Amino acid sequence: MSTVPAEAEAEILAELRRLRARVPQLTGALAASSDGLVLAQDSAATESESVAALTAAALAVAQRLSDSTGQGGFRELLVRGEHGYVATYAAGEAAVLTLIAEPRLNVGRLHLEARRSSLRIAELIEHTLARRGPAAPPG
Repeated sequence: MSTVPAEAEAEILAELRRLRARVPQLTGALAASSDGLVLAQDSAATESESVAALTAAALAVAQRLSDSTGQGGFRELLVRGEHGYVATYAAGEAAVLTLIAEPRLNVGRLHLEARRSSLRIAELIEHTLARRGPAAPPG
């Protein structure tokens, strides 16, 4: 998936904003395709493309780690740094939700709210893809 239509992007952005309202310690929220393309972002940071690309790289490693240890398909990844957290959640098969948070974050609350949002984002993307219909066979 390369991009989503403007209507879907607006709905995804609205979900990111609702998530940030529910978890005030979030300083950024980004929905990206699993191959590293930004779908929508709610953040003052201008480096969303590099965060999306790094997320795709981390996702690939996390998927291999999960598979090779017999833990099944990727669900989420949490990184804790000196100045806060970076969390990535699967949003269906085609996308991920990446969140940046302050160090005083309640991680349990983050997981609860982010899992809900990632499901909603997955539904929005799947609905968009279903409306587009099946891809035309190569000719």
